[in-house]
Amino acid sequence: MQADTATAKPRGRRPRDRSIPRTFTPLALETRTHITTEEAAHHLNLRPQTLRAHACFETGVIRPHRIPGCSGLLWPVAEISRVLGLEVAQ
Repeated sequence: MQADTATAKPRGRRPRDRSIPRTFTPLALETRTHITTEEAAHHLNLRPQTLRAHACFETGVIRPHRIPGCSGLLWPVAEISRVLGLEVAQ
């Protein structure tokens, strides 16, 4: 007997609702030491996929920290600020 596909629960991560605008913390007010790929891309005015490609081929000026056991990357706020020429208090 096969399960009814109409009532089957989706597996994996649920996609973000694109109708809700995303807000980003300005780098000068950021309290975390590392931020997500989406946040880093916003501040650097790049697409997240571009940053992922730079991380994969190690061609970017910023080296992300890889999260073990998952495909995520964390980008250092201090390095992003340095590339943008911003002064951030540490």
